[in-house]
Amino acid sequence: MRRTNEDALFIDESLGLLIVADGMGGHAAGEVASRLAVEAVVGFIRRTTEDHEQSWPYGIDSTLSFNANRLRTAVHLANRRVFREAESHDDYTGMGTTIVAALVLDNVLSIAHVGDSRLYHASDSQLVQLTRDDSWSARVLVQPGAAATAEPHPMRHVLTNVLGARDTTDIHVQERQVAPGDLFLLCTDGLHGSLEDQAIHELLSPRSSMERTAEALVRAALERGSRDNVTALVALCTE
Repeated sequence: MRRTNEDALFIDESLGLLIVADGMGGHAAGEVASRLAVEAVVGFIRRTTEDHEQSWPYGIDSTLSFNANRLRTAVHLANRRVFREAESHDDYTGMGTTIVAALVLDNVLSIAHVGDSRLYHASDSQLVQLTRDDSWSARVLVQPGAAATAEPHPMRHVLTNVLGARDTTDIHVQERQVAPGDLFLLCTDGLHGSLEDQAIHELLSPRSSMERTAEALVRAALERGSRDNVTALVALCTE
């Protein structure tokens, strides 16, 4: 819906890698930020697929598997790439991007995300949001003891964490087992900001081709009035 598409996505079944990013910033900086972030993540995952002797500039988290550490490091490198680009070009000052990345290998799903791009797991009975938004509303309004209000808060969409805004960032990483038949959706806020979870679940439920399902989701978001770029990446585990 915008003149430039600030969303970026990547799919490579051989790598088991899925990425969705949503850039922000003036002078087409959002488009640059999301593209750079995706390129950085893909580059590191590819290098560590072929060579396990890579350096680990952000250390190793002993609570995570090797593959989850690969994804964690890849997103840290993406943050550094976007931040340095913003520092070196005046037109890119203040640019950043959200990201949600999934690495599916050996029946394990590793997830790394920053910002409010989401990853959902869909079954016949329910839709579960596996990521938690880095937004003011998610971090403040849903906390225990938060005051309930019928009026939408003016800061509800403000992001509290993105890639590229500072030299370090908080990356949320998790792992879970996957099985044949598991269906996942990675999307930007252009989608989940326009469609309720129930509507998303209904569109995922028919289990038609992944391409048609993704197209139906995007079309529904636009019909509901989304004024943002809309990206939906749908993946089915088959083995």
